[in-house]
Amino acid sequence: MPHTVEWKVRLYLFEDEGTTKARVVLDAGAASLTGRGVARCNPADTDVPEIGDELAAGRALHDLAQQLVSAAERDIEGVGATAPSTRQFVGWPT
Repeated sequence: MPHTVEWKVRLYLFEDEGTTKARVVLDAGAASLTGRGVARCNPADTDVPEIGDELAAGRALHDLAQQLVSAAERDIEGVGATAPSTRQFVGWPT
């Protein structure tokens, strides 16, 4: 059974005096999730707004990704199945 959906994502960036805040909103039709991220420039470093944008956006997307995985795990358990382990391994598994 084919299944195709379109989810819309909007990313908002706000910068003020060395602090960049990001908000990413996922519109999945029936549900909506919001991820948030912040980046602060060290006062001793050169202020490069693009780096703050990248860090804050990446952190907001990471927050959103964690929310999506958590929602999927709850849904899996809700249908009586066992959610797979989301633990990530670095290097060779033992």
